[in-house]
Amino acid sequence: MRSCLLSAKPTIQQPRIAPQMSDRRDQREATTEASGRLQKLVLVAVTALGVVLCYNLTLPFLPAMTWALALAVLFAPAHRWIEARVKRASLAAMVSVLIIALIVVVPATLVAGRLIAEAADGAEVIRAKVAAGGWLRVIEAHPRIAPAGAWVEQHVDLPGVFQSVAGWLTHIGASFVRGSVVQLIGALLTFYLLFYFLRDRRTVLDALRVLSPLSSGEMSRLFTRVSDTILATIYGTFAVAVVQGTLGGLMFWWLGLPTPLLWGVVMGLLAVVPVLGAFVIWIPAAIFLALEGSWGKAIVLAVWGTAVVGGIDNVLYPILVGNRLKMHTVLAFISVVGGLMVLGPAGLILGPIAITITTLLLEIWRLRVAPRAE
Repeated sequence: MRSCLLSAKPTIQQPRIAPQMSDRRDQREATTEASGRLQKLVLVAVTALGVVLCYNLTLPFLPAMTWALALAVLFAPAHRWIEARVKRASLAAMVSVLIIALIVVVPATLVAGRLIAEAADGAEVIRAKVAAGGWLRVIEAHPRIAPAGAWVEQHVDLPGVFQSVAGWLTHIGASFVRGSVVQLIGALLTFYLLFYFLRDRRTVLDALRVLSPLSSGEMSRLFTRVSDTILATIYGTFAVAVVQGTLGGLMFWWLGLPTPLLWGVVMGLLAVVPVLGAFVIWIPAAIFLALEGSWGKAIVLAVWGTAVVGGIDNVLYPILVGNRLKMHTVLAFISVVGGLMVLGPAGLILGPIAITITTLLLEIWRLRVAPRAE
């Protein structure tokens, strides 16, 4: 009987111990879960802070990184050809960078320096013509516009205006020479980044695949889209520049202006630069024609330069880029113009890239959500 009583005690106490152990286990699990959520929140906050800090640190180098990336994508086939023959990756990247520098930097520097010098000389010639009063004699030969010329002479100091313009252009030329050190540093930084973009491209792409939440196939699609965007933007820019230079050179030839082939080439080169354009050439030419009394030619050149040479950029470029990227013309236009307005010259590349990446991410989300909706 005593053994029965002893064996009955654990049976009576068991229901009391089990809930206490379960409650403690639930408390520990809740504490662990709360601690895990807190750790995740801290990790997210620190990561977000790090991303913002890295963005601010990278922002000054964004233009150099953008052009280095564009050059790396553009010259990737040539670099692969060099890499196949030069077995050392660093040496192959160095050879590619030197070749790209010779192709890009030397012509751009020569054209920019020569153009600024010609612009300053041209402004000085215009100032001399205005100061001599030749423009008034031309206007007086046309009675209908003679009152306007007289009003301009009384209220506007044209010689002073052109003197200021000539001095400004001369100052720009001097600043170009003085700022060559700063420009050299920017170019060196671009090619410094280009070296690593070429040499370590596979390592960087593999690291992005590991860090990205996207699958390997989705990341491959992303890399392909970005590469196509850069190539389409560059090729579209050069195609439009060729068209603008050709149209400008043909108009110079038709109007009988000197060296139309040379100025057509220069207008095409300037059309590649986002801040500048073909107007840098045809506006002074139209002023020269007006001062010499060729008002009809001056008006034709001004209308042609504004409506055709300048306007075709906004029409042809979005079509070329949009067709290659399968992007609507409006989106292509917004990506380019908006990128230039927000990010400056680097926006010519970064604007289309931003639109392309966002569009692809939306497609990926649609494909992931669609099976769940069904």
